Amino acid sequence: MKEALVLLDLAIIVALARLLGAAAQRLRQPPVVGEILAGFMLGPSLLGLLPGQLDTVLFPADVRELLSIIAQVGLVLFMFGIGFELDMERIRGHRGRLAAIAAGSVLVPFTVGAGVMALLYSRHDTIAGHRVDPWALSIFVGAAMAITAFPVLARILADNGMRHGRIGTLALACAAVEDVVAWLLLVVAVSIAHASGIGGFVVMLARTVVFGITLLYIVRPGLKWLFARLSPLPGTETTVFTITVTGLFLSAWATAAIGLHPVFGAFLFGAVVPREQLRRIAPTVPDRIAEPATLLLPVFFVVAGLSVKLNGLGWAGFGELVLLLLVACLTKFAGATAPALATGMPMRSALTMGVLVNARGLTELVILSVGLQLQVIDQQIYTCLAVMALVTTAMTEPLTRLLYRRGAAAVEEFAPSGRVSVPG
Repeated sequence: MKEALVLLDLAIIVALARLLGAAAQRLRQPPVVGEILAGFMLGPSLLGLLPGQLDTVLFPADVRELLSIIAQVGLVLFMFGIGFELDMERIRGHRGRLAAIAAGSVLVPFTVGAGVMALLYSRHDTIAGHRVDPWALSIFVGAAMAITAFPVLARILADNGMRHGRIGTLALACAAVEDVVAWLLLVVAVSIAHASGIGGFVVMLARTVVFGITLLYIVRPGLKWLFARLSPLPGTETTVFTITVTGLFLSAWATAAIGLHPVFGAFLFGAVVPREQLRRIAPTVPDRIAEPATLLLPVFFVVAGLSVKLNGLGWAGFGELVLLLLVACLTKFAGATAPALATGMPMRSALTMGVLVNARGLTELVILSVGLQLQVIDQQIYTCLAVMALVTTAMTEPLTRLLYRRGAAAVEEFAPSGRVSVPG
């Protein structure tokens, strides 16, 4: 019975996610907006309000456990793609303006977000009977405020014809820097939360550093050597696919064993895979990994949506929702716009940059799910920040279209600063 219900749930999830994703596209929104909304709708915030408690009928506790495992697999595959597409070569040749905008759009939201969370700490200091470390909570929320959803941003830029323009190149380079910094901060927050005292924290952080060094200086050269010898052989694509997926799941297991979350290992493995070599000898492998991730991600949205309880916020919680939403939007916008203006960008270009880096999307939900699962944040903060992720993603497309279409020439004609290059 449980297995049959899982199959029914998967059919409902995939169909609704695709339906709302297509509707979002018709409204000129990224499909992820509709898919996130589908997850919210199937949870207690909407389906649970209908007679008969349909959310618990369709998604009882034992079925949620199975769906969570399926969602975990989808997340691991998705985070490989994020790491794989995070091309740090974009940063080379970008100085001055990139450094200023990236620093501002990380430091301002991180500092203000962490400070606000410190003020709200007494309302969220206990989860399931255990006390949450105040530093872990503040750092985690600050990092969540600082993130930019790299894949969603790339889709928005492509839809608006900005992908290869100067503003698009700069925005994606900033997003790459911001995401790396934010993920490092999240590792610190999770390490503080789950380490037993300062000694445990140092040990966990040391293991994480050793794992990162192993990936960079042993796994990456090893893959280069292996791929070079596989390229002339028949059946190379299948062999490379097997090696890549095996390494991906082993890396996810390693970070879980360290005490972090599997997504950290998947992200790091994707980042160290020799990108150009893989695309040359086995060009279909990234797509073969991305396809099941695309299919399974709606399951993650539903699992995430089951923990979003808008009706459980109350007036105080709603006030926190408004506060965190304003902090997230304004600090990210100001943190990018002010340094953009200071480095010589025209007003419209600087405003466009401030809007673009505000997109949080799916990456934000991944981060929040990690925090909720590892009991760094409680359900109320999770709900507030999940709504923030949906709102900031939904507002990015129309605001970008408004600014860019009305002043496309001005947006693209700002003078380079610090050799900001435009790929041909």
